[in-house]
Amino acid sequence: MIRSITRFLPILAFIPLFIACEEIPFDSATPVVTPLPTATPTTLPQPTAPLVRTVTLQVWVPPQFAPSNSSPASQILQARLDEFTEQRPRVYVDVRVKAVSGPGGLLDALSSTSTAAPLALPDLIALPHNYLEEAALKGLLSPYNGLTTIMEEDDWYEYAQQLSQLQTTTFGLPFVGDALVMLYRPAEISDPPSNWTTLLEIDDILAFPADDDQSLFTLAQYLAAGGQIRDDEGRPMLDLNSLTNVLAFIQSAEDVGVMPFWLTQYSNYDQTMQAYHDSRSNLVVSWISHYLSELPVDSNLTTLPTNNGQPFTLANGWAWALSNPDPERITLSVELAEFLSSPEFLSEWVAAAGFLPPRSGALDGWRNTNLRTLVNNIAESAKLIPPRDILAAISPALHHATLDVLKDQADAATAALRAIEQLDYP
Repeated sequence: MIRSITRFLPILAFIPLFIACEEIPFDSATPVVTPLPTATPTTLPQPTAPLVRTVTLQVWVPPQFAPSNSSPASQILQARLDEFTEQRPRVYVDVRVKAVSGPGGLLDALSSTSTAAPLALPDLIALPHNYLEEAALKGLLSPYNGLTTIMEEDDWYEYAQQLSQLQTTTFGLPFVGDALVMLYRPAEISDPPSNWTTLLEIDDILAFPADDDQSLFTLAQYLAAGGQIRDDEGRPMLDLNSLTNVLAFIQSAEDVGVMPFWLTQYSNYDQTMQAYHDSRSNLVVSWISHYLSELPVDSNLTTLPTNNGQPFTLANGWAWALSNPDPERITLSVELAEFLSSPEFLSEWVAAAGFLPPRSGALDGWRNTNLRTLVNNIAESAKLIPPRDILAAISPALHHATLDVLKDQADAATAALRAIEQLDYP
């Protein structure tokens, strides 16, 4: 028996090995899974949102154009500025009020800021013609050339086109003007004089500031009579014949009482307007703004009397100038200047402010058709007051000649000759 078991022992020794080599069914055991290493999540860069900056445009204006005033014109201007910023949510307009002249005034502040703190320069500044010219000559302004075509539109009056430029470069976008006119009381004067002859026949006084150091009334009469203020080389000049004729007219007016000698006590147009209000005269030479800002019920508006009755006058005005040279800001500044110079806006604003419009399109909204026609005629006949270098040369001569004639210190011919001899060449 033992021999039989012993004989089978080699066979039994192979049985475990045979079993170990058999395939184990899939569902007979739980597989062992070796976990993979845990990966650290990768954070992808997020797109960077564009940096949106708020741009503050600083605007300098004189007190009469401050949008913070309670006048209707100020409210109209503020509404326009609000409309501009509503269309550009990232733009803010900061308006600073500066005196017109003197220390800290518009030109003085612009000059000092340009030197001491150029980063604080205004982006847009309202300047009258004489300051616009001076600031441009000092290099304090950036030109509009190549930045806008608004001055190429065909409804700008000639005086406004002249105001906007220094030589051939545009330095300003005009927004209001002013011009010399004549006011009269229709209750006393039914037919206002339009020429020298009819003026000399009228039984009244034409008040004007004879002691005006710029002598603008005499200058307007001289230019209307064909007088020249530059020679062929561009130098200041006065024509003896034309000036003698003008002074002869003033002398005749003094002789008949139309221009009495007491006019020599007045040096500005506010004074002669007061004389008119005090009924010392029923005709007065004044700025059109005096009339349009008040529209007095007892007075009418008309053109200056001239030698031949053809309308002619001298005008002044204000313009928006670019005073911050930063190229990134100039584009917005030009947009704002254009926005404030559109005929639709000026139609409402200029009428409320009481000024002469710089473009005929600004008259389209005026309801008083008679006034609209008259103002358009005055604006069309207006020429810009000569530049400061010309005025500096000829105004003292015209001033002294006018006073000499009205005070009977010289006849017209003598006063004219003296004026030309005293001409101050720069």
